[in-house]
Amino acid sequence: MAGARAAIRYAKAILSLATDQKKADAVNSDMLLMADTFAKNVELSDMLNNAVIKSDAKKAVLLAVFPKLNKISSDLFDVLITNKRVGILNEIAIHYSVLFDALSGKENASVTTAIPMTKELELKVLTKVKELTNKEVVLENIVDESILGGFILRVGDKQYNASVSNKLNKLKREFTLN
Repeated sequence: MAGARAAIRYAKAILSLATDQKKADAVNSDMLLMADTFAKNVELSDMLNNAVIKSDAKKAVLLAVFPKLNKISSDLFDVLITNKRVGILNEIAIHYSVLFDALSGKENASVTTAIPMTKELELKVLTKVKELTNKEVVLENIVDESILGGFILRVGDKQYNASVSNKLNKLKREFTLN
């Protein structure tokens, strides 16, 4: 838990610095690249969390893996190494992107469907999203055949469940109560 709080603090500080220097977009691109790289390469996270590996080696690896970062992003490596917090770099990158989207008025929404979304269903979902939030929304489609049909929409902490499996479960509960 302490690591998560520290990651949020670092992310807020980096966002503030990047915003002041009008480089928030470039730093967000760097943070998205880092988060994606960490998600695809568990060994990199393990190396950063390994106490046996020297800080200089960790920094060299980070600079080799991420050679074309913005100065603010690469300076973050030095700060984290100095403070012995380089292990939370992935969390910082994730939190930064979330904070950046919130600052930009964007919100991520996930739509779970039984099959890939059609244009017609996407229009229905966007209509429902406008009811739930007035922010610009980036839709992510997750395919899960277990919902049978319809969709489940998650925007922030709100969820709208219009799935067939949910309707069947409601009917089942009604019949068992009567």
